[in-house]
Amino acid sequence: MRFALDKLVPDQAEGLRRLLARSGSRVIAVTGGSMGAGCTTTVINLAAALAQQGKDVLVLDERTGEKSVSALAGSVRGAGNFVAVMRGEMTLDDAATRHPLGFSVLAAARAHRESYSAAQFGVLLHGSADVVLIDAQLDQQGHLSALAMQAHDVMIVTRMAAQAITDAYACMKRLHYAHAIAQFRVLVNHVQSVEDAHTAFANLAGVASRYLAVALEDAGCIAADARMARAEELSRCVVDAFPSTPAARDFRHLAAELQYWPMRPAMSSQTPWMAPATVSAAQHADQPSAQHA
Repeated sequence: MRFALDKLVPDQAEGLRRLLARSGSRVIAVTGGSMGAGCTTTVINLAAALAQQGKDVLVLDERTGEKSVSALAGSVRGAGNFVAVMRGEMTLDDAATRHPLGFSVLAAARAHRESYSAAQFGVLLHGSADVVLIDAQLDQQGHLSALAMQAHDVMIVTRMAAQAITDAYACMKRLHYAHAIAQFRVLVNHVQSVEDAHTAFANLAGVASRYLAVALEDAGCIAADARMARAEELSRCVVDAFPSTPAARDFRHLAAELQYWPMRPAMSSQTPWMAPATVSAAQHADQPSAQHA
């Protein structure tokens, strides 16, 4: 009996080491159902908070223009050389632009990423980064790019307003029918109280479960904070510029929590193919609005 117990302890330790062994980056695609939900600022602040907590973070910026991560984060405009990485001409570490706050940014505009296969995107997702955040830009049909489909989780950012909640539901509906996504994480932004956020999430989760058979996970909430806008005016993030404010504390809490989210398979590895006509018909199926959420 003594021998069996002695043998059990090393076996448990070895099992724990295997469990904790790093098997690629945790990849999270961040998107939302409406303009102004705060997806890009969420990505920037979350990247900064994770970097503060000692994590190696890569941001893949699918957006272009003045509201992209590359433009809003400061010091990383036109970040990196995506094409060179995909062609094998540069390593990811060399091509990505390093932000002073410690995270890396690589711009991945649609014109550059559309010519590559899902398998080729692996070079971006199996590097040194602990966490890869994709500021995911949906196409005209509201679908994810092949790059964003490499994510383990899709986080939908929404605000408290009734229309924003309805838009978030519509976004999940489109993504569900296009990609067979069965689970989303929801971050409620710009909230006045945690109780309000919990109520909004519970209502939205109930509608999604009843009418889409989709499960929602509560990613938390970010407080309404006037310093968010001021930080943006300064081309900084609230986590860095005003670290004692409620929003900054919420982003740090989210950064700490997401490191313990269960690691799911990448969506691309579990998504069945669906013909375009079928997707279109499913999207226009008669489904109730989330206006009552």
